[in-house]
This record gives sequence, structure tokens and C-alpha cells, in this order.
Amino acid sequence: MVQYNIALIGFGGVNRALAQLVAERNEQWQAELGFRLNIVAVTDLDLGSVVSANGIDARMLVETKFERGGFAKLSGGSAEADNEKVIRHAPADIIAEATFTNPDDGEPAVSHCRWALESGKHVVTTNKGPAALAAAELKMLARRHHVAFEYEGAVMSGTPVIRMAKTTLAGACLTGFEGILNGTSNYVLGRMEAGLGFSAAVSEAQAMGYAEADPTADVEGYDVRLKVVILANELLGGALKPADVSCKGISSLTASDIEAAAKDGCRWKLIGSASRNENGRIEASVAPRRLALDHPLAGVSGATNAISFRTDLLGAVTVTGPGAGRVETAYALLSDIIAIHRAEPAYTTKEAAE
Repeated sequence: MVQYNIALIGFGGVNRALAQLVAERNEQWQAELGFRLNIVAVTDLDLGSVVSANGIDARMLVETKFERGGFAKLSGGSAEADNEKVIRHAPADIIAEATFTNPDDGEPAVSHCRWALESGKHVVTTNKGPAALAAAELKMLARRHHVAFEYEGAVMSGTPVIRMAKTTLAGACLTGFEGILNGTSNYVLGRMEAGLGFSAAVSEAQAMGYAEADPTADVEGYDVRLKVVILANELLGGALKPADVSCKGISSLTASDIEAAAKDGCRWKLIGSASRNENGRIEASVAPRRLALDHPLAGVSGATNAISFRTDLLGAVTVTGPGAGRVETAYALLSDIIAIHRAEPAYTTKEAAE
């Protein structure tokens, strides 16, 4: 039986959902995927940290209503969240990083990933910051220490766009992409099309749980810009920084803009895109665009995400799926772990060769 010891960094919605999946599906994973997960550490700013070499009961973690500093009541627990100590010294094979991130420097998530990779531990993360702002450094660290740095969930939650484009579309000559990469802004545009004003649509999105209390990153396109950087660098071989991507959000769109588009048989969507021109230069942008109703992205509604890849051999290939959600994003972490498991012989071979 293959068992991976895993440490959960952050115990909010995503890693809590992963723990729930571990509690409910470990036996199924063992039978179908060839491995099981054993949670050996959890750290969280509010709850503290807990480490147990023998494993922590996943169901207990999910079902217990911990108060602030509540991990101190567990064996091996502390009211303090010493992330670096846990990441470097917990007996984990894989670090699941799902904390908040500063969009300017990617911290503290970048440091979390760096500490793990330096310690010879695989990293799976749903954080856009490390993938958009420090991927080159972190990939180099991963190669040096013969481990993996995986971040499928950083773009479209559980919808596997990065891995699909790199594997299923290999050889199709990918030249660019355009996508609806933020469910909040897409929901707001849909409600504006139904007659709501911008502010009312945002308020409704907040009430539905789609938008944060401060929706700026979503409606002004900053969230999409980070995702465009990730995709352009990963799939088109770019070296873009967020400042290289022009960015305009949807807050300036008015009811008359929405109505005028509808009269012309069009629909507004916030589109993140990148393409490689004939000179090999990558041009990328985030901006609201009027799409004809027969465009493959025009019919994507609600909080759903979609991306259309442009290829030389197949033309446009469009993928639609959930771009948010606790369980959906936790699945992205699982998909990264599956990728690590399937590549594990390569990691152990490299170590044996040295």
C-alpha cells in the first residue's frame, strides 16, 4: 500500500474540503488510484498547529468546531501557527498550501512553497501568487530537490486546464487562448444583462457567496490578470509579470452598454487572453469584450469559467467547468497529488542516480 503523508497549510474552505475527502474517500482512492493520504500536520493562523507522525483523524478535524487557538487541545497541538517549523520539520511527503496570498509579492504563500521545496517535500497549491509571481524560482527549487511543484487549481479550480493543455493538446501547436477566468465578474455581467445595475449585481454576488466583501480583485480584473500570467508562462513559454498584462475591469460598464450589445446580437464578457505573435513575442490582456452570440464563450453563464485554446492543428478547443467551490478546488489538489503519484518513479530514480 502506498501512503503519502500530507501537511495542510491553512485550514479554510479548500484544505478543510480536502480533509473531508480524505475522511470519506481514502479507501476508494486506495482501490482506484493506488494510494491513500495520511494527514500528519495542519497549521492555520486562527486555529494554531498540530503535528502527529502517526496521523490525525481527518473526520475529527472536519467535524470538530475549533475555537481560536483550538488545535492546542489536541495531542501534539499548539495555539500558535508556526508555519515554517511545521513545513520544514513535520514528517510530510506533500505540503498542501491553501492560505491567502498578497497579489503584489505572493506572500506568505511563496515562502511556504519555498520552505517545503528546500526541505525536499512536494508542493500542491491552489494559490495564484506563487504560480504567477515566483514559478520560475520555485520550479528550479523543485528540480534541484527532485520534488514537484504543482498548481493546477490556481487557474480554474478543479477544471484541469493546465494539465489538459500540456498533455491532451501536446503537438497541436498552441498559439494562444482567451477565457472567462473569474466567476464573480461573469455572474455580475449576467445579472446586469437581466436588468440589474452594477452595484446591485455585485451586492447579489456577495449575498450568493460568489464575491468577497471587497470585490475589487474580481471586478477590476486583477484576479484574471494573475491567471493570464500563469497560463501564458506555463503554456506559451512566456516570462510575463502582472505588469506586462494590460488590465481593465467591468466596473465602468453601464446599463446602456449592456443594452446596446444585446441589440447588436452581442454579450459583454470579461476576457483574459494571451497569444504568441510571429516574432515569438507574447501579448496578453484582460478587458471586457463584446462577443457575438455564436462565440464559444458567449454562452458561458453564471459563475462558470471557460477557456478557448487556439491551436494550429485543431483550431479552437474550448473547455468549460467550475472555476470556484470548496470541493472543486480541493479536487485540484487531489489531481496534483495523482500527478505526483504517477511520476513518483521518476523522482526516486533521480535520487538513486545521485
